[in-house]
Amino acid sequence: MTTETLDTPEILDTQEERPVIDGGNYDIEETNIRQFVTFFAGNEVFAVDMEPVQEIIRVPDVVRVPLAPSTLEGLANLRGKVLPIVSLRRIFGFEEREYDESTRAVVIDLGQPMGFVVDRVASVVGVEPEKIEDVESIRSTVNTELLSGLLKDVGGHKMIMVLDFAKLIANEFSSLSQAVNQDHVSSAVSKQESEVDVISDELQLVSFAVAGQEYAISIDDVQEIVQIPEHIVHVPHSQSHVLGVMTLRNRLLPLVSLRRMFGLPQQDDNEHSRIVVVALGDVSVGVVMDSVNEVLRVAKVHVDTMPGLLARDGDLSDITEICRIDEGKRLVSIISVDNLFSHSAIKEALSTVDNLREGLVDQSTGAEQSENIGETDEQVVVFRLAKEEFGVPIESVQEIVRVPDELTHVPKAPAFVEGVINLRGVVLPVIDQRLRLGLTASERNDRQRIMVFLFDGVRTGFIVDSVTEVLKIPKSAIESAPHLSGEQSRLIARVANLEQQKRLIQLIEPSMLIESQELSGLAELSV
Repeated sequence: MTTETLDTPEILDTQEERPVIDGGNYDIEETNIRQFVTFFAGNEVFAVDMEPVQEIIRVPDVVRVPLAPSTLEGLANLRGKVLPIVSLRRIFGFEEREYDESTRAVVIDLGQPMGFVVDRVASVVGVEPEKIEDVESIRSTVNTELLSGLLKDVGGHKMIMVLDFAKLIANEFSSLSQAVNQDHVSSAVSKQESEVDVISDELQLVSFAVAGQEYAISIDDVQEIVQIPEHIVHVPHSQSHVLGVMTLRNRLLPLVSLRRMFGLPQQDDNEHSRIVVVALGDVSVGVVMDSVNEVLRVAKVHVDTMPGLLARDGDLSDITEICRIDEGKRLVSIISVDNLFSHSAIKEALSTVDNLREGLVDQSTGAEQSENIGETDEQVVVFRLAKEEFGVPIESVQEIVRVPDELTHVPKAPAFVEGVINLRGVVLPVIDQRLRLGLTASERNDRQRIMVFLFDGVRTGFIVDSVTEVLKIPKSAIESAPHLSGEQSRLIARVANLEQQKRLIQLIEPSMLIESQELSGLAELSV
């Protein structure tokens, strides 16, 4: 009998009884012939049994995962599913090399699909039983821990090592019970929510800038904060402060310019501009700001009603209160969303969208409305570390503040504490989130922010590269993160897979940012 060799496949579909290779079916008459995929990594040739191989693809773009094993390249989006991509070269300790036209990822499913990067896929071969040898014969001289067998005189090679990917995965990646993990996350979220409810004498505000002035809106009225899209539908014959309409997750959102509403000079949008989506009941509108600054917590004693002499009737009665920050050196005007929705610009924008929506519903027999029925979302604050995006539940964030020019370094403070700052008379320990997640440190810049969390009554700040938006994510887009290491799976248990936007947002469980034994050291610094 002879060994049959096939051309290199681009995609293997093992769901059919016969594997589909390059659009054709390969029929094996003899049922005792086993199929293997052979490939190169370094100067070695390996094989894997065809059965667990789902497909072979070009190496996709990946999102780096902190605290994961070094052999993990990152996470990729494969037709709506999160796929870990692993480097075989790193597993075997081979020298790193850049990807080229031959590099492929072999997707293997052993309970959790994973893509293994190989230098080149050689062929798919059918092998007779007598050409498959057990590893027992060489166990005494060679480490055969990751091998399940040997192929002799196959595909032009005297010997090919058959990798046991089940053992390889078990060696490289810890596997945790998803059920236990979900229970742990649920209890942690409940604990975090109870901590947030403790503070009731403060206002939590989202602050933003317009023409150099600082304003704020209650965070309860802010649905999300998003970047300005590339395409805005401009509505003919509308007032100048109505910018147009954008699509936000299958719904129409009217956009208005706060600059124009306040009669301020126009300014072109830039990378700092943001859309703050505010809501009144079931009605939403996007308000364009020059930039979004911080999430503030302000004691109610520092909030004053707008003086009667300054309050105005009509369209510009939106500002109802002023809060005093930094001992009155910084004044932030609080905009009332109730009054904002009474503004003629908002009314016109909403009316425009209602007209557009009615037209769309008439054309699609109500399809747009049906898409939103029953949809539930999670609201998260999105921030960046290096090139990757992370998110935390918005209710877990106490506030977001600028990084001061200098942090005070405290002798004998825990090693992971970067320093402390004075936050309205309270000592706030500050941790560099990059270092906490095992990433390289970066120089301070004006885009960085401190995100403040509450752990068992101890407020702690984490420096992030930037806070980009507050985002509502459909729960249908959130899935469990692959269990790659114990620490990673506790801290990043879930991933938001926004396939249409080509984004993977790693969702951090805030209560896991600080270990319980570390809290006592932080509590001492906060006194």
